[in-house]
Amino acid sequence: MLWHQCSLWASHALLLLSFVLSVLPVSLSIGAATLASLADPPRKSNGLSDVVQWDNYSLFVHDQRIFLHSGEFHTFRLPVPDLWLDIFQKMVAAGLNGVSIYIHMGATNPSRGVLDFNDWRALQPIFDAAKLAGIFVTLRPGPYINAETTAGGIAHWITSEVAGALRSNASDWTAAYQPYISGIIDAVVPNQVTEGGPVLFVQVDNEFSQFDTSEAYFADLEAQYRNGSVVIPLTYNDPGEGNNFINGTGAVDIYGLDAYPQGFDCSNPTRWSGVTTNYHSYHESADPAEPWYMPEFQGGAFDPWAGPGYDACEVLTGADFEDVFYKQNWAANVKLISYYMLYGQAYRRALTCLAGTSWGGFPFPGVYTSYDYGSSIRETRALSAKFDELKRQGLFLRSSPEFRKTDWIGDTSTGIPEVTLNGSAAFVTLLKNPDTSTQFFITRQADSTSTANISFTLTAPSSQGTLTLPPTTGSIALNGRQSKLIITDYSFGARGSVLYTTASIFFAGTIGQRDVLFLFGDANQSHEFALTLAGSGTRSTSTRLEFSDSTVGKGITNVAVQPGSNELLTIWDSLSQLILFADPVTAATFWAPAVKSQTRNTVPGFESFWQLGTNTTVLVGGPNLVRNATISGNTLVLRGDLNASVPLTVVAPSAVKRVTWNGAPVSVQSSGALLTGRLTQNANVRRVTVPKLTGWKFKDSLPEIQPGFDDSAWTVANKTTTNINLQPLFGDGRVLYGCDYQFCEGHVLFRGHFNATGSETGANLTIYGGSGFAASVFINDQFISTAFNGGDHVNALFPFPDGSIIPGQDNVVTVVQDNMGNDEDSGEKSPRGIAGFSLNGGTFDTWKVQGKVGGYTNFPDKVRGVMNEGGLFGEREGWHLPGFDTSSWTARDISEGLPSGGAGVGFFVTTFDLAFPKDTDAFVSFQFETTNTQQYRALLFVNGWKYGKRVANRGPQTKFPVHPGILDFNGKNTVAVALWALNSTAVSPSLELVVDDILDGGVGAVATNNPVWEPRS
Repeated sequence: MLWHQCSLWASHALLLLSFVLSVLPVSLSIGAATLASLADPPRKSNGLSDVVQWDNYSLFVHDQRIFLHSGEFHTFRLPVPDLWLDIFQKMVAAGLNGVSIYIHMGATNPSRGVLDFNDWRALQPIFDAAKLAGIFVTLRPGPYINAETTAGGIAHWITSEVAGALRSNASDWTAAYQPYISGIIDAVVPNQVTEGGPVLFVQVDNEFSQFDTSEAYFADLEAQYRNGSVVIPLTYNDPGEGNNFINGTGAVDIYGLDAYPQGFDCSNPTRWSGVTTNYHSYHESADPAEPWYMPEFQGGAFDPWAGPGYDACEVLTGADFEDVFYKQNWAANVKLISYYMLYGQAYRRALTCLAGTSWGGFPFPGVYTSYDYGSSIRETRALSAKFDELKRQGLFLRSSPEFRKTDWIGDTSTGIPEVTLNGSAAFVTLLKNPDTSTQFFITRQADSTSTANISFTLTAPSSQGTLTLPPTTGSIALNGRQSKLIITDYSFGARGSVLYTTASIFFAGTIGQRDVLFLFGDANQSHEFALTLAGSGTRSTSTRLEFSDSTVGKGITNVAVQPGSNELLTIWDSLSQLILFADPVTAATFWAPAVKSQTRNTVPGFESFWQLGTNTTVLVGGPNLVRNATISGNTLVLRGDLNASVPLTVVAPSAVKRVTWNGAPVSVQSSGALLTGRLTQNANVRRVTVPKLTGWKFKDSLPEIQPGFDDSAWTVANKTTTNINLQPLFGDGRVLYGCDYQFCEGHVLFRGHFNATGSETGANLTIYGGSGFAASVFINDQFISTAFNGGDHVNALFPFPDGSIIPGQDNVVTVVQDNMGNDEDSGEKSPRGIAGFSLNGGTFDTWKVQGKVGGYTNFPDKVRGVMNEGGLFGEREGWHLPGFDTSSWTARDISEGLPSGGAGVGFFVTTFDLAFPKDTDAFVSFQFETTNTQQYRALLFVNGWKYGKRVANRGPQTKFPVHPGILDFNGKNTVAVALWALNSTAVSPSLELVVDDILDGGVGAVATNNPVWEPRS
């Protein structure tokens, strides 16, 4: 059959042979690798292992050339290990084969000499879930990660205790980070791809410039990894086209660039920046001997405090952005790329946005709790319309081995030999596979921001001579912000050949004995392709289709698709070949799960991985998600999610006669190559309700301002030196920064004592809390004011009200300060606390400071970790924890606010039960009032986890998603709200529990790990 096929296109014979061997099942991969190596440039490696190699085109893993198609996910922002597989399965379902993961040093190394890789901080569950899903891991442990996290991920204790420059070769910094890196090494070594594990790369630090001390720092890090037996490639992420760490001391194995070309103005979500046009030339000048790697490319957009919200960011970086900007990267010949963020997280050098949740003390001051980022997988874990476009691209890349090795030939600006573009409003770049001569013309509008509808034609060489495309339908359309691949001489499956296509390729491969090609294109446009229709089969009778014999090649059929409705068309169906066409929306309802099918060349440990473990797949159309598929005898066993009852369409090997869905049989009918049926959502799913939040109990949480409050156990703030960047501005030299006393996260309280003479009139304070912080100041039990100006500090006079001073006695100025997290980059050693103080008409005797119980060395809640709690009285007492006895508290609804009607802090606590049906996955949120006009801040605790920070006079966030594992979907739950009224105006919050969506299916059982209250000293 192979030689018969090639006899039709004799000039293409050797090229087709090379390609066919490269795409046949894994059992032929050795032959494919041997043949391919004849034409490949010499491979490179780091000299420590040949399991991972590369040339100037792309990466090789176990001799398989791969396109690394990855997305960013931060497990610390989803502290439920049982849900990590959920995210990985969704990534793989979109055709991705890689995940990039930051590890947060501050969470795992809470104090000097303490490493905590337990519970949700553990690394082995990450690797186990990745291996089960079949996805490679790029581990990015910092120590500096940026990631919109406090201190850029560097442990808070370091920002206070280390005098030397961070991220340098300073000896005290080196001594501080090395134990953490040793812990990373211990976890990575047995999980490297060289050992059958999923860890492909380890990134060295993140986003830095190359100079003398940073070179030495990078060299030290790299030496520690190598001395610890890390043999996989070490990589780097350059924050812009800086040529950093490509050569010289500290240079890494594989260099990469991060880029966010669309910017972050979600307030104007339809205003685009143009695509970056010099990526290819930059790579050629900076690093041409290595494959082009982008460890971070924009996957969404950051939204700041008081911003428009992440739905606007999803518009700014929507499916059209992915279509144009991601394919522009392809046009630059990028072959390794990771989208930041993919799951509700996103990043930029200074303003990172990540989907997921920045709970507790994780955020840096620029972001609020939600890290949704308008990503392809939203913070709730729901799939967005962007996910559909990602999948359309991902399955094309997975299906197209010829695209993994391409030469950049030229573009509209440089000229392309033998190619003519007819249409000045269009722009084209040509990539060509040097072995098969397959050509990929990547087209977009010359003005990539244009929303106009344009059309063009393309004249180009092919195996059958010069073609003018399209020959039948007149022109190729681009509707506004759209990009298309026009492809010539493309091979699919074992024997399939496409001469050209102006339609996009969704899937190409072999299913059973059939070569399958699934094309798609907008329903309001015309499309055309030419190919050899193999076998004795049936053509579609749709009036939208025109079949004609090609004039340029024997046995080639031209197929023209006219505009029409959204539908799936079976163009050709024979025992050896299936050709499908659909609109983009219909195509995106299909999934192509890898089916484990071990052969003699399956790489041990990689049975779940596409290419290395299996090349067997099926097509499944209809469900919200297909998580996995297996074939047992004549039965296709599917597991996945439904958000509605839907028609089912399956393309499977001809031996498959039966289908099950989540363990239940599905009635299917055979129609040629297709099996069709219907998947019915469990009726109980839509009957799910959640209770109203009632029965609130209340207690005051600011006893510190009451007469006689005993702060004798508090820490005396008497240090006179600090390693924080900002030295005290004024006062008597005492340092009043919380982190210098181990109080680095959340609220910190300061109490300044003085023996009054009666002449004291006020306190002059300079308070630093990070951008957008607030601080309430009291004299004795009287409120003065709350400082807030949107900046990172306030310098103000706080005048004492008449009669507030008690002469001859101890008087106290109390400051309740909201710590918004430490800054990033060079600002990790951020001042957080009182940078200057003076008492007008007097002198402060003693300053006391209090934050979380135990500070960072002895905090009691080891499961939730160092980032969970701050220093409010209720937090210190554990009022937010399940099981705390509130029976003696006052019954008071949260909508009634504080009893005083003025400034202060109070805790509201209630419990509720949930009883969700088995095998469901619900997206549940806590919804405050939707306006941002009230003068309060609030902390939301769910089963003890600080899972929300509400700033009601600033916003934008009013809804806080909370996942199973934090919530007990079948049991009792505790919710606590620490309400901080900022001034003398009464506030009236509202809070309700809502179900955003509920799916029939899910990843499986999700365990809770919510330790209950125990007495605290």
